[in-house]
Amino acid sequence: MWKHFLSRLPKKSLKSESLDSGRGNSGSHGPNATSNLGPGRPNNAPRRTSSVVFPASVIAGIEPLISFKDVPNSEKMNLFISKLSLCCVDFDFKDPTKNVAEKELKRATLFELLDFVSSNPPKFSEPAILAMCKTCAVNLFRGFPPNYRSSNSHHTSENDDDEPTFDPAWPHLQIVYDLLLKFVTSSSLEAKVAKKYINHQFILKLLDLFDSEDPRERDCLKAILHRIYGKFMVHRPFIRKSISNVFYRVVFESEKHNGIAELLEIFGSVVTGFALPLKEEHKIFLSRALIPLHKPKSLGIYFQQLSYCVTQFIEKDPKLASTVIRGLLKYWPITNTQKEVMFLSELEEILEAINMAEFQKVMVPLFWRIGCCINSYHFQVAERALFLWNNDQIVNLIAHNRHVILPIIFPAVETNAQNHWNHAVQNLSLNVRRMFSEMDDVLFLACHSHYKEEQEKINLDDEKRKEAWEQLETAASLRPPVAGNIAVLVTPLATSITC
Repeated sequence: MWKHFLSRLPKKSLKSESLDSGRGNSGSHGPNATSNLGPGRPNNAPRRTSSVVFPASVIAGIEPLISFKDVPNSEKMNLFISKLSLCCVDFDFKDPTKNVAEKELKRATLFELLDFVSSNPPKFSEPAILAMCKTCAVNLFRGFPPNYRSSNSHHTSENDDDEPTFDPAWPHLQIVYDLLLKFVTSSSLEAKVAKKYINHQFILKLLDLFDSEDPRERDCLKAILHRIYGKFMVHRPFIRKSISNVFYRVVFESEKHNGIAELLEIFGSVVTGFALPLKEEHKIFLSRALIPLHKPKSLGIYFQQLSYCVTQFIEKDPKLASTVIRGLLKYWPITNTQKEVMFLSELEEILEAINMAEFQKVMVPLFWRIGCCINSYHFQVAERALFLWNNDQIVNLIAHNRHVILPIIFPAVETNAQNHWNHAVQNLSLNVRRMFSEMDDVLFLACHSHYKEEQEKINLDDEKRKEAWEQLETAASLRPPVAGNIAVLVTPLATSITC
């Protein structure tokens, strides 16, 4: 059975294999070398050649089905490469009845490889690193079929609760992901050697996999990419730039990507390690990538991770708070109440960390928008806006700037207290009104007086408008019916109506 399985591996000519004979690796043999692999295998047995996916590797005389414990240490790396080559055969997992024995053999071999990498092996040779990367590429790197949810971004909000799609090949994929994670984190892997193979192209292929519908796959990718970022310092700028490009595509093109939450989780931990003062590159990433991510309709999928990244930036540099608030006001969701509630929650976190100087830069447009939210007919938006006054830090900021904020916010609070349909919103408005009165009674009375004057003007204008329309209707009713194509004279009364 295993001979039939091994026969499916494509062979290379000895001429191409000999290209690697001059590398001088300690665990490799030349094309004509043989190896004593224990009883039952003669020295003149035919040699297993390398798969075409390993153009630079040599597997000399190593049978992949032999156990690691049955070969000397000097041969273990060659056996490692041979077993990796065995696992490069791909199967159709959509049909569980096909190639059952071969699939089980591949699965057992993958577990062997995982145990070997986890057992503190000797330093991985360059051919072994190449073989590992090629095996991962064959098994993991693939294109995803078109998905209705991904291609119809305007239906995203309705389909957020749909069940995720699970890959039928996951039992094998999971072992490969675990193997790659153990390989990357192994102390036997030297970053200065591995960076040649775990390179920019390899990282881009990993990033493409983040669009998988399977949440288990995205979790594995998150752990692996985070470890690569930590181990390969030379790749860090490229990883940040590549993640930025994914965010740009979501904001300006597709508005949908399955792995945004996981990528933001990675970046959230990256931000905590930024040195101060922040580089201009990081500030640009905040303003051009993170803040515009508030725009897509799918915000709810990754909102917590995005909010965490933004607050981490502000904790690093409090001067960025005003920039973030201006960005939120720019992308404020006027007609999406669910997103409005999210924006208000994030605003509260930002206002808890903002300093007085930055707060004063944005308090006028900020509280004008909060006033609009207080007057919202959607009770959840109005409630969330009024809950801001339950935060002592925000109340302190308002108290120190009450002469500017109170005249802006008072009309909204007073209107709610008198007319809002929801009793909970009315009670919250009355509580805020009471806080204003206790904060500065003189200013409160002045604002109340001004509010009454404005309401009287509005009522007077309404009466004038109503009278004008009544006069117009009366004048129209006194005129004889118009017959035929007779021109109608527009009286000055109609033109004097104001709206």
